[in-house]
Amino acid sequence: MEYEPIETIVSCDGLRVVLVQGFPSPWGQAAKAMIEYKGLLYRAAPLIAGTENIELIDWAGINSAPVVAWDTLAPVNRWDDILFLLERLAPEKKLLPEKSDERALCLGLAHLICGELGIGWNRRLNMFHPSIQSGKSSEAIQNMASKYGYNDLDVRLANRRVASALFLLSDTLKKQKAKGEDYFVGNQVTAVDFYWTAFSNLCELMPQEICPLEKAVLPMFENVPKEVISALDTTLLEHRDMMMQKFFKIPMEL
Repeated sequence: MEYEPIETIVSCDGLRVVLVQGFPSPWGQAAKAMIEYKGLLYRAAPLIAGTENIELIDWAGINSAPVVAWDTLAPVNRWDDILFLLERLAPEKKLLPEKSDERALCLGLAHLICGELGIGWNRRLNMFHPSIQSGKSSEAIQNMASKYGYNDLDVRLANRRVASALFLLSDTLKKQKAKGEDYFVGNQVTAVDFYWTAFSNLCELMPQEICPLEKAVLPMFENVPKEVISALDTTLLEHRDMMMQKFFKIPMEL
């Protein structure tokens, strides 16, 4: 991945993206894959996890990634704001269905994956938990846990919430397969397919040749609770593999 300094891309026109460097943040990997699917040219800058990232805060008002900006429009960082921006920039390759019922289903499933209390949100709490519980967590981990709302109640509920979401996703996909459809909603690829593919890494990590992670990061991804593993149907993993082959760059650019 060719990154430029944040202060460089701030002054540029066109599409700019900030991604977490060296880490397969699913929000960022999904956004990147959807941008590339739509054929949009972009310039990328890195966020260094656990650091202050002052230049990013000065520009976007937030120390999180992904951040996406177009020309003089204000940078956006929430998953749905990014999706709506991409739909406006390249409407000919739709990631949201036109039919109202399918569009509502698509956005609902996407929120189940990406939104607050969704799969990503809850698995992130799980990832912080062993370090926080040990009482020996680094300042960077403590800062990130605080930023993302780490608390005992949500940690206790996290596995159940993830499992429930996985059951719904697999049931939805199986019903689609029974109708001869390959994707979660309708008869063509949507944002849900991209989101599930990227976020599946939090439930079963892709092989190193596909998602090359540093050894120091591996334990966070490999520590998947049994309740989550048991809810992960093979249909979901087969769908993930198909999407990676058709729509994502391999290996992932981190």
